[in-house]
Amino acid sequence: MALRFIRTEEDEILYKKSKPVKIITERIKQLLDDMEETMEANSGLGLAAVQVGVLRRAIVIRYEEQLYRLLNPEIISCEGEVCGYEGCLSVPGKHMSVMRPETVTVQAMDENGETVIIEATDQLARIFCHEIDHLDGVLYVQKADYTQPVLYDRDLTEEAENELDEENNESK
Repeated sequence: MALRFIRTEEDEILYKKSKPVKIITERIKQLLDDMEETMEANSGLGLAAVQVGVLRRAIVIRYEEQLYRLLNPEIISCEGEVCGYEGCLSVPGKHMSVMRPETVTVQAMDENGETVIIEATDQLARIFCHEIDHLDGVLYVQKADYTQPVLYDRDLTEEAENELDEENNESK
């Protein structure tokens, strides 16, 4: 495993559409390993291959003790809408309000080539949407609600985070 360099929003590669993974090779498995290590070393919740400069449809997500290492993920259904703040390892230090589905169903392939279907709600649904957007060359700042304040890491005290949680719960 190795840490990889995370591309930031100025890098043109982040705006390109990623190609499907057709064959699961040792290189693809190594990519997933490296992405997992890079995500965790940077305290991220998710990471798309394009964020480390690889235009392949691969994501890793860690949420509530569950690790997802997925290839060719796609949202096959969604329900509801909820507005909430997001951040991104490719847009460091900035958090913006984005409207996302409340519930999504994701179909993907795991690293063994098996098809998996995942039902995700609330924060996990938001993370899946965010990472799959990366695979389509879309950053969350392109979908952000610019009528809401932009929050920066220095502003995110525990009190501010609690207020965000309350706002997110009220908007449901």
